[in-house]
Amino acid sequence: MAEIETVTQSEERQLVVFDLGGEVYGVDINSVREIIRMQAITRVPNAPEFVEGIINLRGKVIPIIDLRKRFSLEIGEETAETRIVVVDIAGEDIGVTVDAVTEVMRIASDAVEPTGDLIATDDSYYIEGIANLGESLIILLDLDKVLSKEHRTSVLKARDQAVEANEAAAASKEEGEDGEKGATKGATKSKRVAATAGTK
Repeated sequence: MAEIETVTQSEERQLVVFDLGGEVYGVDINSVREIIRMQAITRVPNAPEFVEGIINLRGKVIPIIDLRKRFSLEIGEETAETRIVVVDIAGEDIGVTVDAVTEVMRIASDAVEPTGDLIATDDSYYIEGIANLGESLIILLDLDKVLSKEHRTSVLKARDQAVEANEAAAASKEEGEDGEKGATKGATKSKRVAATAGTK
């Protein structure tokens, strides 16, 4: 009995399901690091159009991409349901914005159908397949293909430049504060010397 259960489990897939532009998408749960609410995103200059910017997540800088822009969908408004899904793309943690995360579900592997001629565009290579659940269809994404190698390079370069800029700004601020402290100490010492000379 245990052996049969093991086989059954191996034929299942667990997905994180989300809405985007009126369609339902799914990604393998093993690729999802965490799901967070929308927060302030720092813009990054000279980044690809679909890169929204970066966020600081517990001390780690995470680049954020807008999947609507990446998939050339109509730009939507941010709502209370909008989420950032932090995922592993080719070994890097990257956040993607989605309209809403709806559920985590298990599906049978044989419910996934290849795209074939259903979705045959030059820019659909990141679609792994379609999960046919009878009453609904879920578009399964291959996250490693959502960003091309050139896109990943651009995204990570923008992230690194932002980190360097922040570190330089912090260092400059620290130097300025040290300079102010030094000037204050010098002025205080001069006043003491002048006061001492005046008493002689």
